[in-house]
Amino acid sequence: MVPIPKFAKLFIQITSLAITKYIDTLPLTFECLNGHWTKDAILYTTYNQPGLKYHVSLPVAAGALLVGLPYSISLVAQWMYGWPNKPGYKKYIEALKPRRIYCLTRAVLETLKYLQYGKLYFQWKSWYKNAENHKHYEKGIIFGRRGNKLDLYYSHTVGRSGAAAAPLVVFIYGGAWGSGQRSIYCLLARQMAEELRATVICPDYCTYPKGNVLAMVQDIADCLIWAQKSAQKFNFDKDNIVLIGHSAGAHLCALMTLFLIDAREELFIEASKQQEITLAIKGVIGLSGVYNIMDHYEHEQMRAVEYVSTMHKAMNGVENFPYYSPAHLLKNFSQDKLKSVPPFVLLHGTTDIIVPVESSMRFSELLTSLAVKVSLYLLPGVDHTEIVTDLMAWDRRFYHAVYSCIKQEHMKLIGAC
Repeated sequence: MVPIPKFAKLFIQITSLAITKYIDTLPLTFECLNGHWTKDAILYTTYNQPGLKYHVSLPVAAGALLVGLPYSISLVAQWMYGWPNKPGYKKYIEALKPRRIYCLTRAVLETLKYLQYGKLYFQWKSWYKNAENHKHYEKGIIFGRRGNKLDLYYSHTVGRSGAAAAPLVVFIYGGAWGSGQRSIYCLLARQMAEELRATVICPDYCTYPKGNVLAMVQDIADCLIWAQKSAQKFNFDKDNIVLIGHSAGAHLCALMTLFLIDAREELFIEASKQQEITLAIKGVIGLSGVYNIMDHYEHEQMRAVEYVSTMHKAMNGVENFPYYSPAHLLKNFSQDKLKSVPPFVLLHGTTDIIVPVESSMRFSELLTSLAVKVSLYLLPGVDHTEIVTDLMAWDRRFYHAVYSCIKQEHMKLIGAC
């Protein structure tokens, strides 16, 4: 049996006492279907049915709500997504700690706000399945060593046959390194192609558990190799590429760019090809990105989600956090390599509780200290989800605010102003 924490018992007792004192002030009785409810019945109620008798007290009801529910929610979450990384029975002791129970329950309940995007969900589902919309994009193009697929979106004013080659935007979605698919972002990619007057590619990449972060970086690099080979066919400028990523996608954009500059052998891409792609990347735009993995892990610990999170698993353990941290890589770059780092544009909502705004602020400070060009936009009232979902339709609350920043910086990056 799970022991009830002392502070929870105390809270229940105080709550029960307060309600008792309040009810004692009531001069009324309360009617129910089977008779009268007295003041005592509110605190200690017996329900009589043929062959059944239920005896419920307020402390028990309060305990079920304040203890039973949080423990149930958090234990189910840990059972589904991962127990604490402790040996033997100690993982269960860690899992049952009151702070972890209540913090994790809060994090789970916060996901209920995603229900507000139900209408948007049906919109993109319908749009993506509608064959008439295929004139706006090429769907399901196979690329790379793992046979992933990408979608390519046109702007109606540029990039078509006979027109000048359009600049290329590669959008990398997030999903905590463990989820996501390109079809979800069809409305975003469509709007982005129009707003930026560019060709937009949205590729899938292997997420955990199908692959680790290195495999994800390889997949995104493979997408850029495909772009180098396919530019003429789809009439976009292979030497004028801007990467845009959200959350984990922003991390992967930054990490892949730095891996290419560092000519990493583990990418299994020829050094000359890596250099060619590096020169083609004119900038990286990160939306609510993670750039220092250890800092973000500490934030996950504060929210008690570090064990259910995919992050440490996708990176093969805490010991690999420096290897996968763009901030750590930059600190070890030589001056020559720092000169090859493209400009960064960082956008972050000030009400983001998933990836705190300090993530972009600290990365901006680091880039500035290393003489790398960077622009930082802090967006008041924007949370972690809105910064990307509100790019999907022009009538969304923050659509114009976010796109005004992206459009202005995108024009600078591609040399259009």
